[in-house]
Amino acid sequence: MSAYAIDVEGLSKRFGSRQVISNLSLRVGEGEVCGFLGGNGSGKTTTMRLLCGLLVPDTGHGTCLGIDILTGADEIRRQVGYMTQRFSLYGDLTVGENLEFVARLHGVADRKQAVHAAVERAGLGGYWSQLADQLSGGWKQRLALAAAVLHRPRLLLLDEPTAGVDAKARREFWDLIHEFAGEGMTVLVSTHYMDEAERCARVIYLANGHLVVQGTAEEVVAEAHIVVIEAVGSAVEVAAPKLRRQPGVETATVFGRALRVTGTDAAALQGAIAAARLEGFEWREVPPRLDDVFIHMLNNPPEGMSYGERA
Repeated sequence: MSAYAIDVEGLSKRFGSRQVISNLSLRVGEGEVCGFLGGNGSGKTTTMRLLCGLLVPDTGHGTCLGIDILTGADEIRRQVGYMTQRFSLYGDLTVGENLEFVARLHGVADRKQAVHAAVERAGLGGYWSQLADQLSGGWKQRLALAAAVLHRPRLLLLDEPTAGVDAKARREFWDLIHEFAGEGMTVLVSTHYMDEAERCARVIYLANGHLVVQGTAEEVVAEAHIVVIEAVGSAVEVAAPKLRRQPGVETATVFGRALRVTGTDAAALQGAIAAARLEGFEWREVPPRLDDVFIHMLNNPPEGMSYGERA
């Protein structure tokens, strides 16, 4: 038995004239929480659908949960929980009715007990009789997660599960994700929130269907070779546009009273700061963060790649 929950090589997928996934090789260890990053159209959703048997790759091979992705799609789907970007349960059914329906679809043994356990774990106990359409965004996501794990899958695929959810709900959602991982479930989760990516054991970055970089958050940051210089002042909103016009500056971003300037050449950044003739700032080099790397990669896709529509 492979130690990898996901182990695929050379996956490619085309829709019409558009190449969505190109020669993608990917390994995710059993019990790992892995973050899937990339701009809109980078191929994250398509990759998830290839892994769980909803799509068939044009080329490539490999296994998901030790099962061949080309010949065992039905068996893979029985062992995978997939939470889509959009809420896909029935709005005119209650929380309890939705989960009971999902339990029947999966042939869950002792459905009543399984459904009640899922409801309690997701904190949905007070919403049992409420119509799904009447739930707020955060509670809908909890319901969708409860449905995705109801059959105790070995692999959980979450496609931007916390988009539009408030900070408290996001944190509680991620606490649940790590609880599942602690019980041996493998989780692959796509996100645009860098604080969420930093909660993953490893992150994978896609650009236009190509794997660009993967590793721990620290390894990805180090590999990007980004330089960040920061200063605090009272006129950061005025200084930022001046710096953006200077050569060597990739971004100049305001965070409260702080101005954060990034690039790949420390000397060029220092020269840009001097050329902008800014007064009242004390500049210092600071460690880059994962969000600095994400923006850098969006602004500098590998040669021949660009970001298109959502894939």
